[in-house]
Amino acid sequence: QVQLVESGGGLVQAGGSLRLSCAASGSIASSNFMSWYRQAPGQQREWVATITPGGNTNYVDSVKGRFTISRDNAKDTVYLQMSSLKPEDTAVYYCRAFWDAKYYWGQGTQVTVSS
Repeated sequence: QVQLVESGGGLVQAGGSLRLSCAASGSIASSNFMSWYRQAPGQQREWVATITPGGNTNYVDSVKGRFTISRDNAKDTVYLQMSSLKPEDTAVYYCRAFWDAKYYWGQGTQVTVSS
């Protein structure tokens, strides 16, 4: 059973920073494609960033230069460092793992950016 637990969300002023964490069961996060998504109220879930098993990273254009996805293999945890936050970054952020040909999602963590 794959479990993903996100944490680190909260309320922050525009221009501030937050670091989200996604703790995975087993060795999922250290050896698989891991992604962050977000969903704002009334909008579809949006892909934000991915880190590959080899450590390559990709980002949606709107967060390039501001967000960084990384992993700590020893802790089997993936992070999303968010800087220069904007009100439009407000959303529930979800961690997703691709493992054994299936996708698994965490429960989400709320990020609210005030102007």
